[in-house]
Amino acid sequence: MKIVNGASLQPRSGGKPKQIVLLLHGFGSNGQDMISLAPTWQQTLPDALFLAPHAPQRSIAGIGYQWWALSDISPRALALGAVSVAPAIEAFIDRKLDQHGLANADLAIVGFSQGTMIALHVGLRRKQRVAAIVGYSGMLTGGADLKHEIQSRPPVLLAHGSHDAVVPVAALHTAEAELKRLEVQVTTHVSNGIDHTVDPVGLRLGCEFVRAGFGL
Repeated sequence: MKIVNGASLQPRSGGKPKQIVLLLHGFGSNGQDMISLAPTWQQTLPDALFLAPHAPQRSIAGIGYQWWALSDISPRALALGAVSVAPAIEAFIDRKLDQHGLANADLAIVGFSQGTMIALHVGLRRKQRVAAIVGYSGMLTGGADLKHEIQSRPPVLLAHGSHDAVVPVAALHTAEAELKRLEVQVTTHVSNGIDHTVDPVGLRLGCEFVRAGFGL
């Protein structure tokens, strides 16, 4: 399994990338959809390269892509799903950092829904700490295994809509509690009345969080 880039946005400055923001889409979506977050963020992250790969599998619904099938959404199945695709994501990250001469501290990982599961799984298991992890409308998988597998503790922002009918907002509170137990610095935001999407407030908070993670 190999991850290839689906969509990207070069640094607004026109120069060599000084940071990479990796955008991981949700189930049944694609990199082109996720890269739509980038133009807003470019205004305050002019030297960042935005990368939004497609997940490696076509969605079982025939629309978009999936990181793994969601026919079984039990905690164990979700954990195993994240484990199955993590090596391909790791290889993609390593390849891109090496290509641009950047370090883990120059990388932020941003996920939406199923992409959040991947962002948290991979970001907390990298030996060298990434700058930040932002998770929208998602959940933490493999919490029981994480206490044995966590390698680094980057700052994490979790944002969720209060009326999310796909991934209930309770998932945010569960993830927050589990991560704090592992001494991960967690910031959370719940957007009142918002469903399974990223609203303008969440978008702004995510950008500010990533900027701070990069030390800007």
